[in-house]
Amino acid sequence: MSSVNKNIKKSKTIESNFYYSLQKFEDIKEKLFTQNWQFICDTKNLTQHGDSIPYEFIPGYIEEPLLLINDNGVIKSMSNVCTHRGNILVENPKNLKQGITCRYHGRQFNTCGKFKFMPKCEDVENFPSDNENLIQIPTQQWKQFIFTSINPKICFEELIKEMNERVGWLPIEKFVFSKSKSKEYVVNANWALYCDNYLEGFHIPFVHKELTQNLNYGEYETEIFKYSNLQIGVGKDDNECFDLPKNSIDYGKKIAAYYFWLLPNLMFNFYPWGLSINIVIPISPEKTKVKFLSYIWKEEKLDVGAGADLDKVEKEDEEIVKLVQKGVKSRFYDRGHFSPSMEKGVHHFHLLLSRFINN
Repeated sequence: MSSVNKNIKKSKTIESNFYYSLQKFEDIKEKLFTQNWQFICDTKNLTQHGDSIPYEFIPGYIEEPLLLINDNGVIKSMSNVCTHRGNILVENPKNLKQGITCRYHGRQFNTCGKFKFMPKCEDVENFPSDNENLIQIPTQQWKQFIFTSINPKICFEELIKEMNERVGWLPIEKFVFSKSKSKEYVVNANWALYCDNYLEGFHIPFVHKELTQNLNYGEYETEIFKYSNLQIGVGKDDNECFDLPKNSIDYGKKIAAYYFWLLPNLMFNFYPWGLSINIVIPISPEKTKVKFLSYIWKEEKLDVGAGADLDKVEKEDEEIVKLVQKGVKSRFYDRGHFSPSMEKGVHHFHLLLSRFINN
């Protein structure tokens, strides 16, 4: 992959074939996604010892079978594959306080994944060994949200540090998941192209006419951090903005939205009504699933300001990225320049892509 110049005034975007190459789509599984953190779920169904949730690391893309389990108050993640013959151990959420038993041949593990017992193995030599235990993968928690990584190359605290500092004053633990307000979309574009579009407010007055009425475009800001970045939407009406505490760095401003992007495919969007977590899931080089998970704080604010009618905004974004997906395959296009004032977030994303892929 071509390197991306750190000087945004001289830099160009990643080469266009990144957005449709099957080889590059496969390469980034190990070079990017397994080395970073994924949001899995919240703690609501993992409150008691033995509570467990089976999951895949990235459904449909990195289908590694894994298991979240509450082990005496500590939420752990481990392989969901029996170390005897590879059977999937847990198929549905359940309480496993008595331990895990494989329904194929009866191999047993405790809630921390350690091998306990296997029938008819009395004559096996050098048995049991540590190879019988279930492999654990790193697990981290921020507020009520659980993240895991297969082979993390960055520290989780570095990933969420600025988000925690900026919005940690919010009573996020009290935000309640709303299934009815949550949605999934399938977008006919590459996952990174979808992220590109998210990472700049440049397009807002051209693509989102109604959203523009709620935001002061002249004060739209982007802040760059090590593994994340933040776009700040400044509102026009006090009623549509956060009531910020005096110790907030933004106190005195009319903040209508905080848009946090976390490497490589997570968006935490904070509005006066609560939080929309967007997970961008690669399906194929030119198809992406996007999950919108809504956590409600103040339901009466759902229909006002920058956080209103997210479905309409999403569909407008889908239309434009679908056209760009077609355009980047043109023989007459390869790489474009960045707007230094409006596309700092996209440039930052491309720098990180280049770093992980080339390393």
